[in-house]
Amino acid sequence: MLSSFELFKVGLGPSSSHTTGPMKAALRFAQYLVGQMRGPLVARLDVRLYGSLALTGAGHHTDRAIVLGLCGLKPETLEPKEADLCIEKVNTSKTLMLNGKTNIHFDPKVDLRFEGQVSLPFHTNGLRFNAFDDAGDLIASRIYYSVGGGFVVDEDEAGRNAPDDPATAPLHGFTSARELLEQAGAAGLSIAELMMENECAHREKAEVLAGLDEIWGHMRTCMEHGLAREGLLPGKLRVRRRAPDLYAKLNVRDPKPAQSCERSDWVNLWAMAVNEENASGGRVVTAPTNGAAGVLPAVIKYYLTFVEGADAAGVRRFLLTAAAIGGLYKRNASISGAEVGCQGEVGVACSMAAGALAAVLGGSNAQIENAAEIGMEHNLGMTCDPVGGLVQIPCIERNAFGAAMAIQAARLALLGDGRHAISLDEVIKTMFETGRDMSTKYKETSQGGLAVNIVEC
Repeated sequence: MLSSFELFKVGLGPSSSHTTGPMKAALRFAQYLVGQMRGPLVARLDVRLYGSLALTGAGHHTDRAIVLGLCGLKPETLEPKEADLCIEKVNTSKTLMLNGKTNIHFDPKVDLRFEGQVSLPFHTNGLRFNAFDDAGDLIASRIYYSVGGGFVVDEDEAGRNAPDDPATAPLHGFTSARELLEQAGAAGLSIAELMMENECAHREKAEVLAGLDEIWGHMRTCMEHGLAREGLLPGKLRVRRRAPDLYAKLNVRDPKPAQSCERSDWVNLWAMAVNEENASGGRVVTAPTNGAAGVLPAVIKYYLTFVEGADAAGVRRFLLTAAAIGGLYKRNASISGAEVGCQGEVGVACSMAAGALAAVLGGSNAQIENAAEIGMEHNLGMTCDPVGGLVQIPCIERNAFGAAMAIQAARLALLGDGRHAISLDEVIKTMFETGRDMSTKYKETSQGGLAVNIVEC
């Protein structure tokens, strides 16, 4: 069972699996060395990235993330300017403060290696950290996997779920959409109410409400930054930020969005603003990943702008419902583009947003499940083929389409009574099987699809 606050996490762009995850892995290794009393003994580190992490790591700022984590910095509190200063200092001095305490030699160009042709057995996003003493002897070595959405497991945790802990057990346990509907039906609760009771089993209600408001606050701030910042996104593609220009045009044409007949333009704008900010390394909320971070905020903004009676309580219901759906994908399939393609990122975000929007529009639990199923059904097979290893093309526009599809899926589900041929559990299973069958070159390696053909054109 995932808490809403595990699924929605604040971090720096451009990728939750290739930036936030590796940063957390590096921090865990630094803390491991300290915990084993080996920190003062470390003279040199050797870091190796494998599979997708290596193939698209430079474009995803994975190398920067490793340095930041080794320095003891945390993705949820780190500011972009602070990150830039830290990286500049390490590159200049060829040293870093391990976990912020011990100064050691570290040259990212030498001590951090990209092994793109090698994949570790558990997941393509593998990292190995080796620590050596002054004599050159290996004193510590750990493997970590960044498994999507900023989640990280070490070599001991890989392949198994965390052991049950009665202290954190949910009030209403469910491992499938069928069980979720049964639990909610038996308790006479909506999906959001059931999730709220689970959250409140281990937190005060005021803390949960404040936490949900904070999540939306971070999403909204990211969107606002994306609407205001002009110029080129980082990287060799020299992609121009479009959100500020589009925002100016829409404000002239439709100065009152709530009365606009061109709602899709506003939804496109809001989604793109978030993901342009993500692509620049700004602060975003995984929803469920950084690469798909624009879908949920855009649909929430659609709800607040165009739905009569929309309020903060509705936003909380939206996030709780989305978290329930996202948790099912995380548990029973994957939210890693490197494992199942972009269907596991934008596809899952679309499914989460569709179900959540159906919830705040008054849908029944059955209609919510139907909307979530529709949202994924028509994203099945979507590849992850970032051009140049950057989270820009086609990722930014893809978030706009994901948001638009989520709205359509919710509206379509609300036209029915919740009865439908394919269940959410079946579509989640199908998504995972499709991802496993998909060629590796279409799973966040930049070795297939647009990532190679756009260069030939």
